Amino acid sequence: MAQPPKAFQQVIDDFAFADRQERIEMLIEYADRFQEVPERIATRPFPEEHHVQKCESDAYVWAEDLPDGTLKFHFAVENPQGLSAKAWAVILDETLSGQPLEEVAAVPCDSVFTVFGKEVSMGKGMGLMGIADMVTAFARQRLAARKSPA
Repeated sequence: MAQPPKAFQQVIDDFAFADRQERIEMLIEYADRFQEVPERIATRPFPEEHHVQKCESDAYVWAEDLPDGTLKFHFAVENPQGLSAKAWAVILDETLSGQPLEEVAAVPCDSVFTVFGKEVSMGKGMGLMGIADMVTAFARQRLAARKSPA
């Protein structure tokens, strides 16, 4: 069975050993790097099929097919206060975009709790796991399409 990409696992490991204050600082740094989905991918109003259900930050996820068969992930976070969703989007984009689909599909959604801490609220945790679920679902869909006859 495939393992998540090394870059993703490194970030998870970094958060696993961070104390609460370090975790907050790291998440703010990630959130500051958030880039809104480019207009060539999507414009408002965003299609509902890209909407992450149960996400308090009103997040959306897209997967762009790259020539090498990998995916580039794009995100929108409609809640301006959605720093956690923005940070998570940056982590997922920076560590999963351009990686083998088998490895992206192997990312466990509960890694949210390593990054954000066990004290993350149930609502926030469900939304963040929903973002990860959409990313891994895009990878699984592309893998299934490769295996099925055209």
